[in-house]
Amino acid sequence: MIEQIRKFDKNIMAFEAIESFTKADVQIAHKLFEKKLSEGFPHIDVLVKLDELKIGKVETKAFFEDVLWILRNIESIGNIAIVAHSNILKALVPLDDFFFERLKKGFQERYFDVSQLDEAFYFIESNNIQ
Repeated sequence: MIEQIRKFDKNIMAFEAIESFTKADVQIAHKLFEKKLSEGFPHIDVLVKLDELKIGKVETKAFFEDVLWILRNIESIGNIAIVAHSNILKALVPLDDFFFERLKKGFQERYFDVSQLDEAFYFIESNNIQ
């Protein structure tokens, strides 16, 4: 299940994945993202908090559908903050950022531990559009 952590009037979205990540969650997130784009923002900065996500409850089809959607909409994605408490994600996010930076000059994907949630919000808010 996904929930918005905070709502912003700017080009920012903040989600938390709790327990599971399903096809319905993917559709909700994409609709909210598209709503932000319809407000005229050229890109959306995103914070995703994953510390309560159970890997065994991530639907494979939902995961791949989300990845494909991201690749198709990469031009609309700004900075990405991944907030979790996971050594695996801590290692994978810099690798993902290597490719992301090549596709999106001027934007980054960064990992933050759960204890750094305020820093993660600062990161996505520092590049936003009023």
